[in-house]
Amino acid sequence: MTPTRFPARRVGIAAALIGSLALTGCQAEPAAPELQPVTLMLNWTPNAHHAGIYYAQQHGLYEAAGLDVSIIEPGDGIGAAASVAEGRVEFGISQAESLLPARAAGMDLQAVATLLPVNDSVLMGLTGSGLTTDPGSLAGLTYGGYGGALETEIISALASCGGGDPNEVEFIDIGNVDYLAGLAQQRFDVTWVFGGWDALRAEAERDDVVIVPLAEHESCIPNWYTPIIVGNGAAMSADPELAAAFLAATSSGYDAVAGDPGAGADALLAAAPELDRALVEAAVEYYAPRYTSQGRFGEMEEAVWQRFTEFLVSAEMLDDVAPLDGAWSNDYLPAG
Repeated sequence: MTPTRFPARRVGIAAALIGSLALTGCQAEPAAPELQPVTLMLNWTPNAHHAGIYYAQQHGLYEAAGLDVSIIEPGDGIGAAASVAEGRVEFGISQAESLLPARAAGMDLQAVATLLPVNDSVLMGLTGSGLTTDPGSLAGLTYGGYGGALETEIISALASCGGGDPNEVEFIDIGNVDYLAGLAQQRFDVTWVFGGWDALRAEAERDDVVIVPLAEHESCIPNWYTPIIVGNGAAMSADPELAAAFLAATSSGYDAVAGDPGAGADALLAAAPELDRALVEAAVEYYAPRYTSQGRFGEMEEAVWQRFTEFLVSAEMLDDVAPLDGAWSNDYLPAG
């Protein structure tokens, strides 16, 4: 192969420039370190769960960790879990009830942090619907949801624990609707939402909202981690420094929001200005102490994963507990 030759004129100019720099003592500034691109896919549209992520992005925490993080929403037909498993994105926001069946189907996914240590799911209805804080009141009501198997199992278990007959609960699919409007129109009596978002909005608009937090009934049903940050197991094993850097910056973002909810709300609104400011501020204030309520941000416990997996097996949503092996890790989190 013939070696590449630079034109003589260019070589002369370069030599003259080098000589000039040497004479004047000038030095070229070192190039800024190149940032490693990372994509995070959300589980839904931006909301208060994601405040620490947007804080980290907007306050330069990811850049300080050497990362150029892009935050995207899930696309049509493919969610975060599948996108991570297929290598389309490095990290995603998912939930335990999706992760375990995905692993059972052969997807190489691993949870590396939980955004909330205690599930904030609540059942919501209106006073006139017949729903009370006693879960046995679910018997005889119409539940509006997504038609998921987990919904049926959790609602049935709650009704039974309260002394009600789960066969008397009517389940209908309502999809992604205005839950409060549907309740007010008596299209259904009870639905499942997050306490720090739709329930907050409902309570701000009406004084007859009934809330049944799932976390208050752990004698009947398990706690489980949702939302969670997931990565591709093989990819993280091959580049553990990337996962550690991403989680260190993300953890710092949530720690900051826990100490200053207003800053977290501002970061979320800067990224999603279409959101209602009053709701965002109230929601981030609500979640701020919960992000780190059981110690360091993101940490998960084996007992929580074990009990939830066994619940899925007993509900015949999993064949066995095998998908739990390697399903989660605290190893990439920064030290407490």
